Order: sequence, then structure tokens, then C-alpha cells
Amino acid sequence: MHSALTASSHPFATRKVLSSILSLRSWRPRAACQAAPQKFFWVQTDKQEVLTTALESGCSTFVFDAEAVSVAEKWAKLAAFQALLINGAALIKLDGMQVGTVVNVGSGGDLAAACAGAVASTGMTLLDARDWRIIPAENLVAAFQGSAAKLVAVAGSAADARVMLEALEAGTAGALLRTNDPRQVRELATWLEGRAAEAARRLVFERAAVARIKPLGMGDRVCVDLASLLAPGEGLLVGSFARALALVHSECAASAYIASRPFRVNAGPVHAYVALPGGRTGYLAELRSGSEVMVADAGGRTRTALVGRTKCERRPLVLVEAATADGERHSLLLQNAETVRLVGPCWRAVAVSELREGDAIFLLRQAGARHTGIAVQEFVLEK
Repeated sequence: MHSALTASSHPFATRKVLSSILSLRSWRPRAACQAAPQKFFWVQTDKQEVLTTALESGCSTFVFDAEAVSVAEKWAKLAAFQALLINGAALIKLDGMQVGTVVNVGSGGDLAAACAGAVASTGMTLLDARDWRIIPAENLVAAFQGSAAKLVAVAGSAADARVMLEALEAGTAGALLRTNDPRQVRELATWLEGRAAEAARRLVFERAAVARIKPLGMGDRVCVDLASLLAPGEGLLVGSFARALALVHSECAASAYIASRPFRVNAGPVHAYVALPGGRTGYLAELRSGSEVMVADAGGRTRTALVGRTKCERRPLVLVEAATADGERHSLLLQNAETVRLVGPCWRAVAVSELREGDAIFLLRQAGARHTGIAVQEFVLEK
């Protein structure tokens, strides 16, 4: 993806600056907004209610202790699912066929032994670390890279499962949710569904021609500092109206006057909408530390990022109006500054201070009517 980002296609970047930008990202194991591998979850429970909820949520594998084989056989008559038994250090099917191993981590020695045997492992490896969770998962995720085995981590809640599935960014292949609470099952299933939908989703931008640029007075502008580094071509989708959001580029480009800040997006005034995960929108004024936003790139790929902090300051604003092919005009307000850039075709990012009538930018067209950030089917007139 970065091969398209040359000095000639980025008017704001010399080859030296672009090289420094890309070097900031060289440590990342995957390209920006690249689709992540599919994750799965298993469930271990004593309650039939949880079994039913898990089946309805798409879970097809349930794990039982060896002494609960009679329960597994009984429940297997109620619905079609794969039953696995934990038999010492072996993970077996009801017919006795071994499909993996169980790694119980209670000490540093246990963890070291598991990591040492990771490369030669095959099938499933079930990690059960009752006291330490994150560090063993990270160490084993690193050790299992390149292994034919799939690493599955035991978790006691949906939140813990998410930590395992995202450990060292790549995460474990799956999680075994050990719970008697059906709400935990639904929460984990919902998160996994959203993650899969995000990975498969590709936004379709419309090309719009800048029709008017008008410097305005002062307003309260929000800078969004993310807990993630953004690559060239990435930014946040922002607009004065939810029906048309522009891709506002990050401040990853350095200049003679300001250092590169690849975690920051100078997003716009407090009233502006910003795209959130799950097809929702929110107001920039509502973002705070820990909020989730949707990062997009010029190719339409998306990913979720955490907000580290926001800064609201009085700054001069500029009105940008752009017309799409159907003749409709769309507008947004931005800070009037060289560090605020809009993304357009060919991954070209242009500072608002350099925009000219006729310049092409990308807009994401979507439903305009919103209720608490969710698209609704109703008439709304905004201008």
C-alpha cells in the first residue's frame, strides 16, 4: 500500500520527509488498515442457559473437564456442536482423538517450556494462566509466530478475552470463555462480529470538486490525539453534516516549522461529526480519553483506534464547500492552518491553506438522519 505514497503523489512531502514518515511505521507488522485474520471463541460453562446463548451467538465448540464427559454427551444430544475434553495436558474429542495440548502456566518455568516447544506444536494449544494472563499470552503469541499450531487462551470474561485476542496486536487465534454468565458470551460475540465486519468493510469514497473556500472567524477546534500511529494516507472522517464526511489527514508530515505528529488529527470544530466504529457517528466535542474512533485510509480500509486525549482551543476556521457529480454541495469547517489536510484521489493530501477551487477531495456519502449517532430512516433538513 505504501508503494503508492511517493514524493510526486504527496505534494506536502519531499523524499526526505516521506522517508522519515515511513520509517516511523517500519516497526509495524502489518500495513495500515490491513484486514486482520478471523478470530473464534469457545465456551466452557456449567449452565445450559449459557450453552443456548453461545449457540445462538455463533459458537460451535464447547469445552468440558474430563470428569464432565457425561454432561458433554447429554448436551450433545440437544444441539449440534463440537465437544472437547480437557484430559490432563491433552485436548481431546469425545471419541478420544487428541486435537491439541493444554498448557497450564503457573510459573516462569512453565511459560519458558511452553515457548520452547511452540515451533514444533501442531493442532490447538490451549493456554490456561490463572494468575498471570497478559504477559504469558504476549510471550506465547510471539513464540507461536510461524508455528502450525493455533493458540487459544482461557479467559474469565469478555474483556479478558479481548485482551488475549489482541495481545501483541496479532493476538491469539481464539479464546476459551470460561463463564456462567450469558451476558459475557453475548458481549464477546458482538465484539468479534464487529471486528469481522470492520475487517471486511471497504468504504467507497466519492470524488468532489472544491467549489468555495472562505476564511471565517474564530471557533473552538478539537485536536484528536490517538493511542496509535497513523500512516500516510490515514485520518479521521469528519464533517459538519453526517451525510458527507471528508477524510482529514493526520499530522504525520513534518515541515520546517513543526515536527511530525503521526498520532494527531486536527479534526475540526466541536460541532462536527466524526465516524465511529459500527457505522455510527459522534460529535468531536464528545470524544475523550478512551473513546473509540474509526480510522480510514484513502483506499477505503478502516480500523478502530483509541483516543488518548483531545485538545479544544480557539483557532481561526475556514469553510470548505465541495460539489459531487450529482450537483449537490457539501460543506465542512476546519482550522485554517497548513497542518490540516484533506485527502483526495491518488492518496493526495492537500493543506486547506493551499486548497483551490476545482481541487479534488474524497467524501464519504451516507445517511444524513441520525439519532444518538445511529442512522435512521426519517426526513431531516440540515444546512
